[in-house]
Amino acid sequence: MQYHSTRGKDRNRSFSEVLLAGLAADGGLFLPEKWPQFSDEIISSFAGRSYPDVAAEIAQSFIGDEIPKDLLRSICERAYARFDHVDVAPLVKIGPEHWLLELFHGPTLAFKDVAMQLLGQLLDHALQQADDRLTIVGATSGDTGGAAIEALKGVPGLDLVILHPHNKTSEVQRRMMTAVVEDNIHNIAVQGSFDDCQRLVKQMFADESFRKRINMGAVNSINWARIMAQTVYYFTSAAALGKPLHEISYVVPTGNFGDIFAGFVASRMGLPVDVLCIATNQNDILRRALETGVYKPQTVHETTSPSMDIQISSNFERLLFEASNRNAGTVSKMMSDLEREGQFEIPEQVLSYINSQFAAYSSSEAEAGAMIRRINETENYLIDPHTAIGLVAAKKALHNGRIRGPVVTLSTAHPAKFPAAMKQAVGIDPALPRRFSDLYERAEKYAVLPNDLAIVQDHILTAI
Repeated sequence: MQYHSTRGKDRNRSFSEVLLAGLAADGGLFLPEKWPQFSDEIISSFAGRSYPDVAAEIAQSFIGDEIPKDLLRSICERAYARFDHVDVAPLVKIGPEHWLLELFHGPTLAFKDVAMQLLGQLLDHALQQADDRLTIVGATSGDTGGAAIEALKGVPGLDLVILHPHNKTSEVQRRMMTAVVEDNIHNIAVQGSFDDCQRLVKQMFADESFRKRINMGAVNSINWARIMAQTVYYFTSAAALGKPLHEISYVVPTGNFGDIFAGFVASRMGLPVDVLCIATNQNDILRRALETGVYKPQTVHETTSPSMDIQISSNFERLLFEASNRNAGTVSKMMSDLEREGQFEIPEQVLSYINSQFAAYSSSEAEAGAMIRRINETENYLIDPHTAIGLVAAKKALHNGRIRGPVVTLSTAHPAKFPAAMKQAVGIDPALPRRFSDLYERAEKYAVLPNDLAIVQDHILTAI
């Protein structure tokens, strides 16, 4: 399988090259040259099989013979050995033809673990094969950083630098990053927003001299391996429901667009998907873009769902590439307009295609809090603020007839990661699992830096 950039200039890369590079040299994002195809029979056969087994089969279709089948199966087994639930991503029914897909049973209690644990194992293997050293630099709005750190701490030949927005994550999210003492882990709190952190990372990738000096790679969802790993739970959830022959609608709390793009990838691979519903908080650039055809970032608002406090959804570029019939010129122009003018217009045919596949709904803080209370009262079940936003979107989409059952809403984080929001909504401070009993006592290690590229780069050069 060969991989090409969404901007057309970086082409014919192997999976291993894409894994280690992260971002394409032309600033674009990598996608496979074609989509592997899975028949209804194969998808049905996933029911009852172990999660690592299904993950290995799906990953093999993107990796090919670069990793032998038995070795890839062992990699997947190790990746999911630390999850608290045997199914890794179990379904919980919350209403007629409506299920939650619990994605928070990993080491840091967030959906990012599902992809990051596999990515960590793949990177470890690739670095051993290449006998090389890599510096991973990533930005996080809350959960990616902790998941990456947990997956990559102590990996030989690798330094991990995570940028997070200072004082704009929950305390639990922050401590899961900053209370890790391994020498290869470096945390930076940027005095700005997540979009500022993400912009700094992209600027570092664009700085060829700096990128080569530290041999820079990425673990954000700009890394194709993250998307590949996230497609798996769309397939396993459909097979568990016995519905591969019937279309399912998925509702996905969405920030950087990686998780929901994985659902789109699954549909391109043969999974019968009715509608993919984008659920956003009041930072609703994606809803506005689908309604108006204009992608225009605005001011980031701080909310109780910090992982979605984003205005630049990087993986939307991958969808634009697919929706424009893989026209790299069209994508490059839109990305250039965004850089130069602060916005871009989505061509009519591209917008029409996106709206045929996706719906988008936003949620206010009041609506999210009310949904947390409602599910607690009716189902005796606690959901975190991001999952609540997903359920608000599902309710609106069902009411408007935009989606129909069966519906699966992705539950992206454990409620204990957001104690202040839970206390405010239902007066409950959910307990963290026992392994985190001393989290608030652990010493933290991080640097607070201004939103300045040169200062951040100098700090990284010193730290590694």
